[in-house]
Amino acid sequence: MDPKVKEAIFRAVEKETFAQALNMELVDLELGYSAVEMVYDPSAMNNIYDMAHGGAIFGLIDEAFEAAGQTEGTIAVALNVNVTYVSSPEPGKRLRAEARQVSRTKKTASFDIRVTEKDGRLIATCQALAYHTGKPIPFL
Repeated sequence: MDPKVKEAIFRAVEKETFAQALNMELVDLELGYSAVEMVYDPSAMNNIYDMAHGGAIFGLIDEAFEAAGQTEGTIAVALNVNVTYVSSPEPGKRLRAEARQVSRTKKTASFDIRVTEKDGRLIATCQALAYHTGKPIPFL
């Protein structure tokens, strides 16, 4: 992976207001791969059943998908995202979303994404499809 692209993606995620709002941190990035973490805070992330809101988990998934999709240095956008919620995380647990590219054509790329608690307990799985525009990432 181009080191300039890697550095640019790390900087972009650090400055992204959505990532800041959920206290997400990009912790690993390689070609076609990313890992993003956040602490599950029930006071800000619970739903009406006093469990983790799916939107908070989806946000973590989408951040990992977004970062992994840009690693070639070109803009990739989501075409389809299919999430399966397996369990609700425990309050205060650090969650990790890992996105891995599993196939790539000229215009699309497929990703497997898993969210786990730090101890490995599965929270959610995801299949996602990205569209590569061919345009360079603007924050490089």
